[in-house]
Amino acid sequence: MFFFDPTYLLFMIPAMILMAITSAYVKSSYNKWSRVRASSGLTGAQAAQRLISTGNLYGVQVTGTQGQLSDHYDPRNKTLYLSQNVYSSPSVAAVAVAAHELGHAMQDAEDYFPMRVRSLLVPAVNIGSNLGWILILLGLFLRLTQLSWLGVMVFSVGAIFALATLPVEFNASARAKELLSSTGVIQTEEERRGVNQVLNAAALTYVAGLITAVLQLLYFVFLVGGRRRN
Repeated sequence: MFFFDPTYLLFMIPAMILMAITSAYVKSSYNKWSRVRASSGLTGAQAAQRLISTGNLYGVQVTGTQGQLSDHYDPRNKTLYLSQNVYSSPSVAAVAVAAHELGHAMQDAEDYFPMRVRSLLVPAVNIGSNLGWILILLGLFLRLTQLSWLGVMVFSVGAIFALATLPVEFNASARAKELLSSTGVIQTEEERRGVNQVLNAAALTYVAGLITAVLQLLYFVFLVGGRRRN
C-alpha cells in the first residue's frame, strides 16, 4: 500500500511541515489577539448581530457550539455557529472570526458563484476521497492502467475543491475586514492589524491545504505513470 512507500513520504513530508507551521501560526495569532479587548466591547456574538442588522441578513441566526475554532456558517439552516471562546469573548480575535463567518452568510444571501461551485463539489469530494485511491490501487494490482488513471481523475476532485475554496475564504475575510471597520466594531489601527493577522493566518491554512492536496495528487500521478513505464 502507498502508506508505506518511501516515495509517498518524499511528496508528503513538505506538506506535513507546511501544515504544522500554518497551524502553529493560526494558534499563535488567535491566542495573541484573543487577549486584546476590542474597543467596542462587543463579543463575537454581539458583533455578529450588529453585522447581521447592517447587512440586512435578518434570517441568519447566531448560536454557540462546542469546540475550539469550530466556528462555521451552515447555509442549510442559515445559522452562524460560534465556538464558546468566540461567542462570549469581546476580543479582537473573536470579532474577526465572527465577521469572517458572517462573510459566508453574505455570500450565501448573494448566491456568490464561487461558493455555489464549492457546494456543488462537496458530494463529489466525499465520494472521490475514498473511491479514488481504491481505484488506483485496484488498477495497479490488476495491472489495469486505465482503471488507475480513472482513480487519479476521481481523486483529483479533492484538489479542485481545495482550489475552489480559496476565493470563497479570501472573499469572506475581505468582507469581514470591511464590515468591522465600517460598523465601528473595531476602531483603532492596532485592532485592524490584529484582525488582519488573525484572518490572514487562517487563510494560509487553506493555501497549505491546496498544496497538500496537489502534492498528494502528484504522488498518485507519479505512482501510476511509473508503473506504466515499467
